[in-house]
Amino acid sequence: MSSPAPKSPEMSDKSRKYDRQIRLWGEHGQTVLENAQICLINATALGTEILKGIVLPGIGGFTIVDHRPVTEEDVGCNFFLDLDSVGQPRAKRCMQLLQELNPDVNGDYVDQHVEQLIDGQPDFFRTFDVVVATSISERTIMRLSNVLWEQNIPLIVARSVGFYGVARLQLREHCIIETHPDNKQTDLRLEHPFEELKKHMKETEITNKVPWLVVLYKFLQEWVTTHEGRYPTSYREKSELRELIRSKMDGEQENFEEAIKAVNSSFGGGKPTTAVLEILKDDRCINVNTESNAFWIMARALKDFVDNEGNGLLPVPGVLPDMTADTSSYIGLQTVYRNKAAHDAEIVFRRARQLLKELNKPNDLITDKDVRLFCREAANIAVVRGTKITDEFDKGYHRSSHIASVLETPNSLMGHYIVLRALDRFQADYGCLPGESEAESDTTGMKSIAAKMLSEWGIGTPLSDDLAYEICRYGGAEIHSISAYLGGCIAHELIKLVTRQYRPFDNTFIYDGSTSQTETYKL
Repeated sequence: MSSPAPKSPEMSDKSRKYDRQIRLWGEHGQTVLENAQICLINATALGTEILKGIVLPGIGGFTIVDHRPVTEEDVGCNFFLDLDSVGQPRAKRCMQLLQELNPDVNGDYVDQHVEQLIDGQPDFFRTFDVVVATSISERTIMRLSNVLWEQNIPLIVARSVGFYGVARLQLREHCIIETHPDNKQTDLRLEHPFEELKKHMKETEITNKVPWLVVLYKFLQEWVTTHEGRYPTSYREKSELRELIRSKMDGEQENFEEAIKAVNSSFGGGKPTTAVLEILKDDRCINVNTESNAFWIMARALKDFVDNEGNGLLPVPGVLPDMTADTSSYIGLQTVYRNKAAHDAEIVFRRARQLLKELNKPNDLITDKDVRLFCREAANIAVVRGTKITDEFDKGYHRSSHIASVLETPNSLMGHYIVLRALDRFQADYGCLPGESEAESDTTGMKSIAAKMLSEWGIGTPLSDDLAYEICRYGGAEIHSISAYLGGCIAHELIKLVTRQYRPFDNTFIYDGSTSQTETYKL
């Protein structure tokens, strides 16, 4: 009688609940998410949809700042609210309903105007990882932008009107370890084999059971010997290597076929890219100080490794792709790479610990686990530095030439950005949203405001009559389905910011629901 198959380990309730998303950002990313705090200013339909998109994945907590009571108009455009909510504080009611989506998430509310907080408690926002503001006035945008820029807290300002929506991300500096590039380079060190790898390859004979990497390495060395020590770089040279491998095949050998396919993608690993070199040469990396965060201290330790023990190369990441081979051959090769990765990471960790000591920072600021992850992802680390939202309100705005060129592009959504900016100015000038009283007359006012704004930037292209009329026709109203889509997009970006994984949009996202079109501009 055969013995029963071993049972797979039981998943925890949390792992089962968040299984799909953990596959995207890992257990460590989920832990960061569960410790994060988000502040939402104004519980509009867009605002509640943004929070829905982070409450369901298990954000640590959220706070809604909103001084308005629920109105019948809110009920008409926000699926979260019902007629029984009318007259209640909007912040409190939306907080209660959003918490029902996930009991693990903590909710709070502040029944105050955000400007009261800016005036009386400017440090209120320091407890949050990201602040999101929806449908706030031009004056509040500028004040909030200045406060959060100084506090180095990411800010997303968003608005949804009719079929149109816009989101603007303000980042002073955002450091990313796990960027998850679409075409990630596999670092196998074929051009720069380390001693342990050379020894392993020398002791391994080519059979149909060894990984394709062994096959490729062996024939690569043969090719290099006949080409004055050079490694293949051009398409022609790589084709020669492929033909060499093919000529040595004895019938159908899967590992040989895999080696031939891998020729194009297996070279070039180890050396820092231009983007990584810029980080290692950055003043924040070279001159770490008591204000430096863990990223920059690890970056400095990495730089010292590259300049010394690494001989110009990054630490070995120790990650191998799948290969057809018998178990012992694959594990043996994998162990060689993993041991080298652990050795390199240990050197970087010791350097990071020494820096912490010199800077009089606590040892637990950087763990060996942090450094292992940093070394594994070193080839793709990134630093994003953004622009201040208030810069866009300057008459001599430096991106105006870019706006002008995009405005002339057929079917671009830059006109939507202009009309939504004009809407903010209209509200500031007249105390109401365009179209709330009379769409026809307000259209003229919107066109005049847009023309003045474009003129201040030195742009002669006028705002489309259709866009001006359309935005007035909405009367400032939200369509929940449009807000739901835009809110989902913004929630994704919030998760990127909080987990410090994946690159966030840079920096203005525009959506036209009538054409199902989106565009991103750097403003």
